[in-house]
Amino acid sequence: MKLEILKKDGTKSGETIDLLPEIFAIEPNAHVLYQAVRSYMANQRQGTHKVKTRSEVRGGGKKPFGQKKTGNARQGTNRSPLMPGGGSIFGPKPHDYIIAIPNKVKKLARKSALSSKAKDGKIIIVEDFTFEAPKTKDMISVLKALNINNKKTLFLLPKNDKMVLKSGQNIQTLNILEAQKASTYEIMNSAVLLLQKSSVEVIHKTFVN
Repeated sequence: MKLEILKKDGTKSGETIDLLPEIFAIEPNAHVLYQAVRSYMANQRQGTHKVKTRSEVRGGGKKPFGQKKTGNARQGTNRSPLMPGGGSIFGPKPHDYIIAIPNKVKKLARKSALSSKAKDGKIIIVEDFTFEAPKTKDMISVLKALNINNKKTLFLLPKNDKMVLKSGQNIQTLNILEAQKASTYEIMNSAVLLLQKSSVEVIHKTFVN
């Protein structure tokens, strides 16, 4: 599978790049994609929710009112779950939501996500570039030139580039990551997948080795 490489000003460079079919042209596995996305989203949860039980609520040393002649149900403590301000019954407790999936499944899910984007024609390859200084307007100019400034874009770099990262960090529709660190969720959660030329080689090495 071949794609044309564009310059950052949106013009054609005259070069093409080969995308390995075993990564970018497989039949996407919908169930594996579901598993990977579910695992990613579950693992983002902190699980720090907590309510107090009757043993943790302050007070309760004195009987709130008399046993008889009040017309109310008898109560022995204001920490009872039946009393306003009392403890909670079976409330949430801190725990993790981690859903583990095998590495082979993760790998297949990422390849399925990449193949899905390629199949839909949502992959753009751009020449390698950086900026002399971090400027948001420079990144916006690149996105406008590529006609994706209003689309939710995942921009994959071959390696960490602070100038590019800082230039794009304030653009709400843009997410910038190193190519080898992009998860299935992040790929599928984008409308366009923008790759620097060298990122393709990084992806090939990630899945072939």
